[in-house]
Amino acid sequence: MQADLKWLDNPQTFRVNQLPAHSDHHYYRTVAEMQAHQSSFVQSLDGTWQFAFAQTPQERPVGFEQPDADHQNFGEIQVPGHIELAGYGQLHYTNTLYPWEGKLYRRPAYALGDTTGMPGMFSEGPDNTVGAYLKTFTLNPELRDHRVVIQFDGVEEAMYLWLNGHFVGYAEDSFSQSEFDLTPYLQAGENLLAVEVFKRSTAAFLEDQDFFRFSGIFRSVRLVAQPTVHVNDLTIRANVLDDLTTGDFNVTLNLNADAAQSGAQVKTILHAGQQVLLNQTVPAQAELTIRHVPVPNVHLWDHHDPYLYQLQVEVLDASGQLLEVVPYDVGFRRVELKDKVMLLNGHRLILNGVNRHEWDAKRGRSVTLADMQYDLQVFKQHHINAVRTCHYPDQIAWYSLCDRNGIYMMAENNLETHGTWQKMGAVEPSYNVPGSLPQWQGAVVDRARSNYQTFKNHPAILFWSLGNESYAGDDIAAMDQYYHDHDEGRLTHYEGVCRNRVYADRISDMESMMYDPPKAIRDYLDNDPQKPFVNCEYMHDMGNSLGGMNSYTDLIDQYPMYQGGFIWDYIDQALLVNDEVTGQPVLRYGGDFDDRHSDYEFSGDGLLFADRTPKPALQEVSYYYGKYDR
Repeated sequence: MQADLKWLDNPQTFRVNQLPAHSDHHYYRTVAEMQAHQSSFVQSLDGTWQFAFAQTPQERPVGFEQPDADHQNFGEIQVPGHIELAGYGQLHYTNTLYPWEGKLYRRPAYALGDTTGMPGMFSEGPDNTVGAYLKTFTLNPELRDHRVVIQFDGVEEAMYLWLNGHFVGYAEDSFSQSEFDLTPYLQAGENLLAVEVFKRSTAAFLEDQDFFRFSGIFRSVRLVAQPTVHVNDLTIRANVLDDLTTGDFNVTLNLNADAAQSGAQVKTILHAGQQVLLNQTVPAQAELTIRHVPVPNVHLWDHHDPYLYQLQVEVLDASGQLLEVVPYDVGFRRVELKDKVMLLNGHRLILNGVNRHEWDAKRGRSVTLADMQYDLQVFKQHHINAVRTCHYPDQIAWYSLCDRNGIYMMAENNLETHGTWQKMGAVEPSYNVPGSLPQWQGAVVDRARSNYQTFKNHPAILFWSLGNESYAGDDIAAMDQYYHDHDEGRLTHYEGVCRNRVYADRISDMESMMYDPPKAIRDYLDNDPQKPFVNCEYMHDMGNSLGGMNSYTDLIDQYPMYQGGFIWDYIDQALLVNDEVTGQPVLRYGGDFDDRHSDYEFSGDGLLFADRTPKPALQEVSYYYGKYDR
């Protein structure tokens, strides 16, 4: 197969040769490696890459992926990182409008009765910048003679991949991990990896979030070797029975298709400290399922006591030698909707939440582990017990950190199409995507699938969120159905159903609104509502705002079906740069980079400044959230 630039224009082509999404488990060669959190199966490709930038697809270095191509004009770039923050292209912040509005006429393929698919819209787009990346590597000895997969944790927005001149695959979902099998094209000694990143594709219509519009390989990249018998996926169901004292443990393991012929065995252990609750060894199969293991006097997971059991899966070869060991933390908790109230472990759930974009004042959305750890300290200090991953999947490490710190998660997949249905504040969905267009359904359901399959085992996730501000139609209803078909233990969320009540019974287990005044919420709750109420965004913290927060928190005491919400938002999106006149570091917002159109300082609505300095508003949040931190 050859790479085709026309894929950029086709909403029905969103993954080519990409491996299926699976659980985010780590695996190690030995128990010692597991204890040290260092796997010899992994080889990082982060660091310095060769790089060339092109303003348009027509100006890109065609054929650069070939080992004998001329690369003398390539410079260097750091991975992970954004192309624009490395000095290329145009920094641009916009909220609702698409970046090209007022400059280029674009409408989504197959909308407004189009039957052509809009050929050339992005493949010939004069605003579609391109980054050509090259990385030379030699496999570590520990990875040789294994199947080798490459993992891209985040590439914005559309990427083509080659190894040693051979086309490997294509992916579009910027915030989900993309994996490809490199094994057929690996060679002894030096290998040349090539990645071509386009800033825009049809995915741009699906990624119209309120943020700076970046591009590039902005999250980590690694090579991962797989042993001859390997756990490809695991699905954990740590249920709690009606008595709320007995756990019901279930796990399904998916291994290589030929695992049964290998003579290998799989040992599964569940323990809490020194107490072993399960220790079972069985012959390897392509699929292994352990069902209904009772856990008496189960230690329940919640915000104040995020207790985690430990699962350990060991794969042994025919001679009993360890091939791999897979650890995973397990939290037992029960999420349910009972008498139209959301309960956690039998108690009414109250969300003291924030919306959190991934952000760092110097690195943009390429955040670090230190950033995440700092944010969790702020959460704990100020009684924040919940987070919405607005409006895309976060770095994988964030989910485990929330497990360990007892932070309730609304896990949102990567979808916002704001500019296709709301124009200058008016609801006008004439060319809304995905809507009910069959040509767009596959792409958005795939985004739901990636979100679920990757993060399905995290106890912190109480709700799956279908996306943000994308109106409503058959395609979003199909996403909701996917989550319900695969997960009976969580609820779904989507605010946009309020724009199209025809789908009220097919989308979202809760009534979720943005910026409803307290009176409107009271009116809803006083009129025999069918669903509990959550503010998915409220108390927009721009400027000297956030006053009167008690008018919302008072509702908690008055209405059992009012369950709190998520403040917009946690941290400003601004960039720390040196002022040209004074030479001093300053924080700059939209419009400060000659970016037009722009929403200017509208991105400055966090409880923290972009450099993570707390704003005074955080004190009010801490006071009122502290009253309901129970």
